[in-house]
Amino acid sequence: MEGRSLIEPGNFSLEETEGLFALAEKIENDDTFLRGSCGGKLLATLFFEPSTRTRLSFEAAMLRLGGSCLGFADPGSSSAAKGESLADTVRMAASYADAIVMRNPKEGAALLASRYSPVPVINAGDGGHHHPTQTLTDLLTIRRLRGGVKDLVVGYCGDLKFGRTVHSLAKALSRYENISMIFISPEELTPPEYIVRHLQKSNVEFREIRSLEEAMPHLDVLYMTRVQRERFFNEEDYIRLKDTYILNEEKMALGKKELVVLHPLPRVNEIAVEVDDDPRAAYFKQAKYGMYVRMALLSSILGVSGA
Repeated sequence: MEGRSLIEPGNFSLEETEGLFALAEKIENDDTFLRGSCGGKLLATLFFEPSTRTRLSFEAAMLRLGGSCLGFADPGSSSAAKGESLADTVRMAASYADAIVMRNPKEGAALLASRYSPVPVINAGDGGHHHPTQTLTDLLTIRRLRGGVKDLVVGYCGDLKFGRTVHSLAKALSRYENISMIFISPEELTPPEYIVRHLQKSNVEFREIRSLEEAMPHLDVLYMTRVQRERFFNEEDYIRLKDTYILNEEKMALGKKELVVLHPLPRVNEIAVEVDDDPRAAYFKQAKYGMYVRMALLSSILGVSGA
């Protein structure tokens, strides 16, 4: 995997993905494993869009591996504010760093960046398109808490139209054995056609419904998402739809005992704070697994893990 970019989940084979998970689990179980292995390496973090977990987990991962980070979290403080093209920004960053992590509000920006960069580019989210390292995080969490990724009914709830984490996870899960999906959303926020076509082509069983209560008894994994204000062109539509689904104790009572509740975070109102104490709520564990899997990814593409 050394020297390769990660733009969307399909860039790595299922075997390679499982290898990353095995590596992440070694790191989780032994905090000295690969510690210092990226000494002298630099990671450029180019965030043209706000981020907390993704940016901090990448920086924590690189620092734990013994490397260093440079970059920006506000495009207004970069030369992009002066009109510099993405291609030039990427080429500049690549001249200083050994790998680039980039988030951009425009779909396809990460793919474009990878075509101009001589060093690996990792997509940390491109608009409503993909978020492959969040998908690695989600899959690792499911694997750890469910004992594997197969024979599962996975429900996605909330903004399924613009939710890049949903799009990436649905595509990635379509490669696993006996996975079925339930999409729970308002009619205005149903999954995009390219995701529907992909699932149909992959022979994945799925259905779309409007009621979270109806879905709850059937789910092994519930993936909650927020309605993303930044993706709406019309403020009135956002206000009308933002609180369509709120997961609370009453709805949790309808779920299976072994249900796993995930959320890419940040949450707004879609999961009540009271749910945090339910042992089935795994979204904060999920955030920590994100650091481990990003450590595995960085060490692999930088060629220090043997993967």
